[in-house]
Amino acid sequence: MTEGTTSAATEGADTLTRLEQEGEIAADYLEGLLDIADLDGDIDMDVEADRAAVSIISDAGGRDLQKLVGRDGEVLEALQELTRLAVHRETGDRSRLMLDIAGYRAKKRAELSELGAKAAAEVRSTGEPVKLKPMTPFERKVVHDAVKSAGLRSESEGEEPQRFVVVLPA
Repeated sequence: MTEGTTSAATEGADTLTRLEQEGEIAADYLEGLLDIADLDGDIDMDVEADRAAVSIISDAGGRDLQKLVGRDGEVLEALQELTRLAVHRETGDRSRLMLDIAGYRAKKRAELSELGAKAAAEVRSTGEPVKLKPMTPFERKVVHDAVKSAGLRSESEGEEPQRFVVVLPA
């Protein structure tokens, strides 16, 4: 191995260790939250796309956990921000941690990928740009990725919370 390869490998290992530490801190924080709320759930940690990913899952169908998701994922978004703040408090670094509860984000990701692919197909057939409804940053990112994988490009327009994706012809 050359010196550059060695330092790149060390840097990758350092990043993985840091992301695993973020996941551990987040898991501890969420475990305390579940205890306070008297909710049952198992916590799963992973590293996906250079960010820590923490999921709360339940064997009991996740009905109780739906309270932590809220309407349109609003409570989930708030809990994610609180968890990121807890990680920041411990590490001093800004966290990009992703939180999923009862499979909500995984399901939403699949729906949004399909939406992005359909919008790309429509743009390809009509040659006209397609504007989608306002979305959260997470939702826009998933749609942008789906459009890119379909071979087209997209942009976000507008101001939060009314920011939306526009799928453009090639």
